[in-house]
Amino acid sequence: MSFTTYHNLQESLKSAEDSEYRKLELLATSNASRLDQLIIDIQRVAVQVSTDKDVVGFLAATNPQKQTAFRSSMQRTLDNVFRSNPDYDVVYIIDTKGRCLAATDPTFIAQNYAFREYFRLSIQGRPYVSGIIVGTTSGRPGIYFSNPVRSEGGKIVGVAVLKIKGEDIWAIVNALQAGSQSYAFLVDEHGVIISHPDKSLLYHSLVPLPANKQQQSETDRLYGVDQIKSLDVPELAAAIVGAKQTSHTSYYSPIEQTRQMVGFAPLQEQPWVLGVNKVHAQFDAPLNELIWQNSYSLLAVGAIATIIALILAQSIAKPIRALTKAAQSLVEQDDFDTHQLAKVSDANDDIGQLVRVFLQMAQEVKAREQKLQQQVMELNVEIDEAKKARQVADITQTDYFQELQQKAQKIKGRMPKNDETKTDYFQQLHQKAQNLKDRVVKIAD
Repeated sequence: MSFTTYHNLQESLKSAEDSEYRKLELLATSNASRLDQLIIDIQRVAVQVSTDKDVVGFLAATNPQKQTAFRSSMQRTLDNVFRSNPDYDVVYIIDTKGRCLAATDPTFIAQNYAFREYFRLSIQGRPYVSGIIVGTTSGRPGIYFSNPVRSEGGKIVGVAVLKIKGEDIWAIVNALQAGSQSYAFLVDEHGVIISHPDKSLLYHSLVPLPANKQQQSETDRLYGVDQIKSLDVPELAAAIVGAKQTSHTSYYSPIEQTRQMVGFAPLQEQPWVLGVNKVHAQFDAPLNELIWQNSYSLLAVGAIATIIALILAQSIAKPIRALTKAAQSLVEQDDFDTHQLAKVSDANDDIGQLVRVFLQMAQEVKAREQKLQQQVMELNVEIDEAKKARQVADITQTDYFQELQQKAQKIKGRMPKNDETKTDYFQQLHQKAQNLKDRVVKIAD
């Protein structure tokens, strides 16, 4: 029972754990898809801004007069886009040298962003989506969407940039929970945390970054921090950084100092991975309760089974003990009490059959023993008579006895003397013969 219960319990725990991991994976996949869709939608808006005729005309203008003609309509386009979605932080355009010419936030105008990766890539003709980085001008975190602006002839004349608020991305990620002690987080392609409910862990890497990556992030101030500190979670980093498919893992967190379980899913539009984390102890709590319930059930059933087994064992052992005692008495005392076995012999089970066979066997043994004793007595009488006959034969065949017989014959043949009567002579002879006979019998005995 214990082995079966343990095996079933282990299988149940494994099944429950697999189900919990599957749940975390589904949550991660769902939210990753939601972020993917958000990125796609904003990319389309960034493309619309970069292809707007007023934006193109403003950046393609070859002199200040032409730019002035497009400025008001171009600014109106930027403002309309900005007001269309409360998630937008700022919309601005940059010339080919990295200088901001127009923006929905006046503080951005005249700032040079040539050092930013989104500018460097888009000025080469590639659309770009950044991670959640901290702006050098506003100091606010956000995701930057950039797209090259091309003139009617196809020449790149600038870059259009749309920034969404990092807090809104955090709100989407943090809204995902799988329990009171669970949370979601987002890491970029470098293994740096770009979304986490604990703001003190933002822009920390799962493992120490390579020297070149560390230097680049510090130079470009991608995350708005002087140095990216490591959380030193190699188990998690090995599984989640650069993951290409949905999966799960468990790891020990040096921060919570407990075992954690996480399901994660990669985004399709960005090299990010979204993870849903849950404290393993939270998962273990109901399972531990299940273990105790099973243990109590096992103990209860085991106690009942033990009591029944003892009763059955007693019912079997009692007649066996009586049978053993009877057999011992039969051996030692040549008899036993049949009344103790009489009740047991009435049973129709195997024990009753055994007792009946034993009683029958005991009767046959006693009968055979009595017959054997009679035969021994008769044999002893025959042995005594044969012994006596042999002893008499041994005496009569001796030379001394033969000599006595000869003397008796001689005496028997003698005539009586004159002064003795025949009667006196006969009596003397009879007396000697009697003495000789007594002597022979005595010697034989």
